[in-house]
Amino acid sequence: MTSTPDQPPQPTPPSQPDSSQPGYEESFVDRDGDRIALRSYPDPVGAPEAPVVLLWPAMGVRASYYAPFAAALRSAGLAVVVADLRGTGASTPAPSRASRYGYAELAGDVGAVLESLKPQLDGRKRILLGHSLGGQAALLHLALDPSTPVDGLALVAVGLPYWRAYPDRRLAMLAGTQLIHGCAAALGSWPGWGFGGRQARGVIRDWAYTARTGRFPRLDGVDVEAAVREVRTPVLAVSVDHDQYTPHGTVDYLCDKLVAAPVRRTRYTLAESGTRLDHFTWVRASAPVAARVAEFVADLPHR
Repeated sequence: MTSTPDQPPQPTPPSQPDSSQPGYEESFVDRDGDRIALRSYPDPVGAPEAPVVLLWPAMGVRASYYAPFAAALRSAGLAVVVADLRGTGASTPAPSRASRYGYAELAGDVGAVLESLKPQLDGRKRILLGHSLGGQAALLHLALDPSTPVDGLALVAVGLPYWRAYPDRRLAMLAGTQLIHGCAAALGSWPGWGFGGRQARGVIRDWAYTARTGRFPRLDGVDVEAAVREVRTPVLAVSVDHDQYTPHGTVDYLCDKLVAAPVRRTRYTLAESGTRLDHFTWVRASAPVAARVAEFVADLPHR
């Protein structure tokens, strides 16, 4: 279930940043009656014009979880803004039966946040970086709005949860994704029972469609499959060893759709990390990933 992982095993994130992490400035972007929360970290010391990374989390994962990754990116010379996905963390309201949004709105949120950050981004390289569902939202935004002024797209543990793309557990993946979809449709939202946190039924509907068909759904009347194949923004795609939701093959499956984009495809291995890795724990050992992102950004031409 690549794009909508479980909440990582962790205590409820505190309302204030951990004292060991750099401070951040919180702001909000209003979207269709919802509010998207942003954490803007200070620029790296001595680099006021550093490239800016806008990070979009996995489903059900709060922005606060990425504080170690934000610190690693800053140490690698990059400015960092982390968004809470709609309905998660400090973004409000929580999903309910009244929530009508799906992938189209998540993709639109990316554009709205980029617009709100324009004064901060002007004159700098800007990179969309997504983890799992957040990476799909970023990619879909670029597909639906090709004029978006973005220099690069970094995808970490981002694939398509197509059941046939898994090396094993194929039928279990198909059954599980469709069962979650059925529950969300019947209840009006997904309660987050052991998977993915509370979610709007439209998000679950669109995710389950990708799991069943291996294709993105049409969004706002647009053939998204065709639009994704037209994306030309340079891409860094990193898969993670022992990723229980996004094994390497599911990342390859998504990358195969990016026929017009230059794709740099790499793996973050257990040997490189020196510690336990999975769909979530890579964040706690993310310095090698941050270095890879910084190298990718350095090689990007200015628009």
